[in-house]
Amino acid sequence: QVQLVESGGGLVQPGGSLRLSCAVSGIIFSSYPMGWYRQAPGNERELVAAIAGDDTTSYANSVKGRFTISRDNAKNTVYLQMNSLKPEDAAVYYCRTTYYGIEYWGKGTLVTVSS
Repeated sequence: QVQLVESGGGLVQPGGSLRLSCAVSGIIFSSYPMGWYRQAPGNERELVAAIAGDDTTSYANSVKGRFTISRDNAKNTVYLQMNSLKPEDAAVYYCRTTYYGIEYWGKGTLVTVSS
């Protein structure tokens, strides 16, 4: 059974940092691409960052230079380091993978950016 469990969200002031984690089980983690998405109230879910099995990364323009996605294959975990957070970064953050053509999502972790 494939499971993705996010953690690390919380309340942070503008300009602050958070690191999100997504623990993955049920797949050969190192072989599959992982993505972080976010959804703010009233908005569609959007891709924030992605990392391939060869560690190639890509980012939404809105987070380039501030967010970093990485993976630890020994821990079956993908991370999202978020720096210089802005109020517009506030959202529920989800991780996602696709395994044998089926997409799997975690339940999300809430990030609030407010002074």
